[in-house]
Amino acid sequence: MARSARGAPGPLDQRIAAQDRPDALGALWRQPGDPARRRHVGAVARLRNATATSAGGIVVDWRSGSPWLVVGMRRRERVSVTWTLPKGTPSAGESIEETALREVAEETGLEVRITRPLGSIEYWFVKRGARIHKTVHYFLMEPIGGDLSRHDHEFEQVRWIPFDEAPALLTFETERELVERAAREIGWTLHGSAAPAAAGAASHLADKGS
Repeated sequence: MARSARGAPGPLDQRIAAQDRPDALGALWRQPGDPARRRHVGAVARLRNATATSAGGIVVDWRSGSPWLVVGMRRRERVSVTWTLPKGTPSAGESIEETALREVAEETGLEVRITRPLGSIEYWFVKRGARIHKTVHYFLMEPIGGDLSRHDHEFEQVRWIPFDEAPALLTFETERELVERAAREIGWTLHGSAAPAAAGAASHLADKGS
């Protein structure tokens, strides 16, 4: 067998050296000082955490012995819509109850009053470089005046629906669970629990600040 000259790398040396060279993926993940890795880690680190609070309500009206509630529709994209409960963010100096009353009135066009607290829901979403933990406080309400035709621009459409239709219409699981809680509070057993076919597992991945 021919031997390589002293000091000159032979075929075996060349194979070992080739194994030691990182490939493109290795260069990104195995080299702590690599600029590409530093940029990647920096982008994640810059996603700061924040908190947000909103308040809203489930407005209940009894019709022929069955409960109905108000929901609103927003158009997220050209062919995508969400059906949700009315809610919104506090103005300076407002209590949670005052925020809930004002936002429900603005978004539905109804005059309402609070009958009892319903609890809160929580979720995370990402917006403008921040990962936001949001808490939404809800109240059971009843209408005392107003009209759905007076709702503001937040919803493209507002309507009354039977409680039994809410599980199939509401987009977000957290709100469907909230309606189930409200049904128990008013002594009603839901007769429909199917999730929306296109959004059964939807979570609040996007939020418009309301």
